[in-house]
Amino acid sequence: MINPVRAAAIAVALFAFGALAVSGDPLEARHGDIAAIETPWFAHETAGAAVSDLGLNDDAVVATPRDAVAVLPPLDAEVAENAASDPDGAEEDCLASAVYFEARGESLEGQLAVAEVVMNRAASGRYPASLCAVVRQPAQFSFVHRGRMPRADRASEAWRRAIGIARIAKAGARRMLAGNVLWYHANYVSPGWGRRLSMTDRIGAHVFYR
Repeated sequence: MINPVRAAAIAVALFAFGALAVSGDPLEARHGDIAAIETPWFAHETAGAAVSDLGLNDDAVVATPRDAVAVLPPLDAEVAENAASDPDGAEEDCLASAVYFEARGESLEGQLAVAEVVMNRAASGRYPASLCAVVRQPAQFSFVHRGRMPRADRASEAWRRAIGIARIAKAGARRMLAGNVLWYHANYVSPGWGRRLSMTDRIGAHVFYR
């Protein structure tokens, strides 16, 4: 049997809660000096906020995939942008000279491949570490005689293109060959050392090996 005092307390509490529900005011919470939220939850349904104001499905925010690949310009446009009459230092001069004397009659792709062989050798640990030392190494490049290189026609368009090719090769963003391709020869000769290596590419008049 319920105690009369407890029954009276329960009746008072139920009456108070019912009166609050009838009033229609939202429940409010206050803490210290923080102002209470005056807007009831159902008012947001008709607030008319734009989707972008809420930060949802905003078309202006586009995620960039981690594996996105940069789109390179056409090679001829990149060569034209990098072409110059004067090389930027001795290393670029040596690399451009190798391109000029070994491949200036080749396509731009073929010229870049020759430059990459020089770069690959310098990075391989099997050849000298500098580009000039690689190019001047005895019995490696036919245009070099006793460590001396002839002087290119530096007023020619072929020389300007060779510098452009050298700069693209040094930047490394565009590759024609794998990093382990260290040898090549003209396709009209058949050196004995070619049989001991693995051919990887044919570009223009040159055959490349690793």
